[in-house]
Amino acid sequence: MISQIVTLVGVLIGALTSYLATASAERARHRRTLETRWDERKLATYIEYMALVKEAQRAAKEAWASPEDCTRALATMEAAEGKRSLAFESLVLLAHPSAIEAAHEVNRALWRVIVQARELSTVALPTPEVIHALNVLHQEARRDLGIDDAQFATAGP
Repeated sequence: MISQIVTLVGVLIGALTSYLATASAERARHRRTLETRWDERKLATYIEYMALVKEAQRAAKEAWASPEDCTRALATMEAAEGKRSLAFESLVLLAHPSAIEAAHEVNRALWRVIVQARELSTVALPTPEVIHALNVLHQEARRDLGIDDAQFATAGP
């Protein structure tokens, strides 16, 4: 009888161990799936935001370059700016705080370009500021997504 009880206890311990191991593995798999899903959403948000920044900047440059025929370019710039503003809200919800701060810098630099384009200023547009701010945002986005900069380093001969 004791041997049967020992066998039964062994089976119960084995079943419990198997259940706990399986549950733990399932939780880890589910966590990885969620992380991947959020990373994909983050990446899409970063791409959308940066594309709209570039579209607004490009249209501002076009309006500034030919002020006599700038109606279409200014309309494109305003539309891109509206979409960029909405994309920024998604970025704020999903991104790491350092990437959000970098995006704020992009916004400030872009707004200076937009104001000058609206006023058809004769002063050169501060587009290098936007480019620099975007480069900082690219770096922060890669960090947020866990992309190692060393992966992009070129290997020597």
